[in-house]
Amino acid sequence: MSGKAIDIKLSQEEKKTLNKWMKASTTEQRMVFRAKIALLADEGLPNGAIAMRLATREATVSKWRRRFAVGRIEGLQDAPRSGMPRRYDKNAEKRILAKLDESPPEGYSAWNGVLLSSALCDISEWQVWRVLRRHGVHLQRRHSWCVSVDPEFAKKSADIVGLYLNPPENAVVLAVDEKPAIQALERAQGYIKPPNGRAITGLSHEYKRNGTTTLFGALNVITGQVKAGHYNRKRRVEFLDFMNGVVADYPDREIHVVLDNLSTHKPRHDKWLARHKNVHFHFTPTHASWLNQIEIWFSILSRGALRGGSFESVRELRKAMDAFIEAYNKNAAPFEWRKEIVQAAPLRKHYADLCK
Repeated sequence: MSGKAIDIKLSQEEKKTLNKWMKASTTEQRMVFRAKIALLADEGLPNGAIAMRLATREATVSKWRRRFAVGRIEGLQDAPRSGMPRRYDKNAEKRILAKLDESPPEGYSAWNGVLLSSALCDISEWQVWRVLRRHGVHLQRRHSWCVSVDPEFAKKSADIVGLYLNPPENAVVLAVDEKPAIQALERAQGYIKPPNGRAITGLSHEYKRNGTTTLFGALNVITGQVKAGHYNRKRRVEFLDFMNGVVADYPDREIHVVLDNLSTHKPRHDKWLARHKNVHFHFTPTHASWLNQIEIWFSILSRGALRGGSFESVRELRKAMDAFIEAYNKNAAPFEWRKEIVQAAPLRKHYADLCK
């Protein structure tokens, strides 16, 4: 026989709170159920009557009636639970990360979740991925970097940045380089019409190679205008031929040319420089071609005229690039160089640690 039910008397504030829970559409149903028990208990109903009205067990009503009597509104919340015991400790995490420093199994070039789990035996694949996500480790992602080790990096970069930010008065500053082996790829173009009725344009994955060409480019850093020349190869003779055409456009002007360290550009052609005393070469530091603004324009050319194009011959490819250059020069504007301080900073600590 059950004992006498605990007497419950609600304050006006408690009634207001519980009724608010009952009316709110966002209240969890378990909290609504417990609020009903407290409100019915306040009316003086015994546990059995409340259980019958709510279609539940009398023991359940007794439990929440007792919890409310002890903790009031807070007593209706779930008690803290310890949860499932931890299966993996900090040592398991250390083992996973340490395994990454070892070579993957024979026949594999890199670790993955399955391989790590198999090598560790007692750690599941899912736990491996949890640890890797927590530490921001992406096994299939690859980082690359290019760090200049040029001992004269500061001197060379300061020279070039100075030309960009404060060019000599009445002088011409040109960024020159070549884009070699541009392929004339012939692709089947067209569209497909899926069942949903939307047409999708695109290219076939198959293509035909119709030869290659080399493009020499000279970007006027001050105006943004581009002059280009097409050649079959990128030897010194082609470079000097292109430079002859560039220099001819600026008679009686001082010309400063930014170049990379390709042997074709190196001043082994002193005789040419001797004949063009108004031309001055400025070489970027080793592994710092990003200091040459023509590289930015080559990227624009690739996106605007080459990517996704189809060319039946090298002649057609060159014609397409010439058309793009002509259209580009109509609205050309100089690039806004903002980086005043350039330094050969070491790798960030994360990558430097990986290189050790």
